[in-house]
Amino acid sequence: MFIDEVKWIRSYRHKLCPTLRKRALECYRLSGKVPCYMQKPVRNIKKRLQKMPVIVQTYETRGNTDNIRKAAGLTGCAVRRELPAINAFSTTITAKQLEKLVQSNYIKKIWYDGEIRAVLDTAVSTVQSSSLWNRDITGKDVVIAVLDTGIYNHPDLEGRIVGFKDFIREKTEPYDNNGHGTHVAGDIAGSGKESGFRYRGPAPEAKLVGVKVLNKMGSGSLSVVIEGIQWCINNKDALGIRIINLSLGSDANESYIDDPVCQAAQKAWEAGIVMCVAAGNSGPEAKTINSPGIHPLVITVGALDDTGTSSSQDDKVADFSSRGPTVDSLEKPDILAPGVNIISLRSPKSMLDKQKKKSRVDEWYSSLSGTSMATPVCAGVIAQMLQMDSSLTPDQVKERLISTAKPLPGLDRNIQGAGVIDAVKAVDGARTAYNN
Repeated sequence: MFIDEVKWIRSYRHKLCPTLRKRALECYRLSGKVPCYMQKPVRNIKKRLQKMPVIVQTYETRGNTDNIRKAAGLTGCAVRRELPAINAFSTTITAKQLEKLVQSNYIKKIWYDGEIRAVLDTAVSTVQSSSLWNRDITGKDVVIAVLDTGIYNHPDLEGRIVGFKDFIREKTEPYDNNGHGTHVAGDIAGSGKESGFRYRGPAPEAKLVGVKVLNKMGSGSLSVVIEGIQWCINNKDALGIRIINLSLGSDANESYIDDPVCQAAQKAWEAGIVMCVAAGNSGPEAKTINSPGIHPLVITVGALDDTGTSSSQDDKVADFSSRGPTVDSLEKPDILAPGVNIISLRSPKSMLDKQKKKSRVDEWYSSLSGTSMATPVCAGVIAQMLQMDSSLTPDQVKERLISTAKPLPGLDRNIQGAGVIDAVKAVDGARTAYNN
């Protein structure tokens, strides 16, 4: 019977993420057009031929890859990417191979390797960053890694892209065929040179490392993002990486404890890298925070609508900004930064540049909205903080941001977190009465 054939999925459900359980079951389901006497042989063919991309986590073996090799050898599946940050590897696998693999004592967890997506004029003054420039607090020489669609070598970033790693096309020179990553980079560190210094990021003298983990369409796989985070950890000291900006996310279907990208983000945090992560653009409904923004350690950033003014009187949370609580019933987001109609760097002839011609501002800029834009504004403020006190740990950075934020009146913390970033107070370490 069909039920007997899928008993293994129920027996090992603790090792399979919810999405993978559904995908595995689909390998056994057939349309009503298949005659009864043909269903079993057709199912056998389907479960031997239909492949699924997966991430396979093995039990830790003191930093070596013995269990990875043993697990891969059980089924003969090829290791596409080794993911040592979470003691795992990615591969493609059939339902038949999955049934054999999940029963192994080497295997801790298997996830479906699903899709992850790419989720400054008044924005900078709203969070008070521009007030710090007169004190030469510009994020000078602080290095931020932008895990995104790449970075175009824009004039406003001249000489400040100090590293580039391409996991999509393996190119060595900076480029961005989507445009999202370039806009994000400008939200952090655009100098405003081509706009008469009007459109500047909070940290106009910070340095950037571009890590291309998303393709031309602005999407990628979980395993590539994990590999990108691992690369940043491995190159942290060589490149001086202090911050990772993740203006990307995927639907959160399980606890952060069991989420593979969350596990990688935690490793980066523990390595001393501040993780700034977009809350997501699925608001205003509750329980819509994206992964890895559901992790309690990372700084999860929601989007403020500053209505194009520097005054706080008309500020509100953007309708699209994702709300908490998380799947673990944790309060999120942590903080708000401007994320509506943010003018930043344009990547000419990129996918977004062609699709959103009306968003172009002058020759070198474009306007976009989203928590993808709010997150790098937060990362830029953190660069200003680290310029002034390089000894700050990720935990101290987060605590200071939250304790100095300005809350919007009458709103729950699952809507606004601690409130709007105040860069001056965050840099100076002054606490607000609200958060004491």
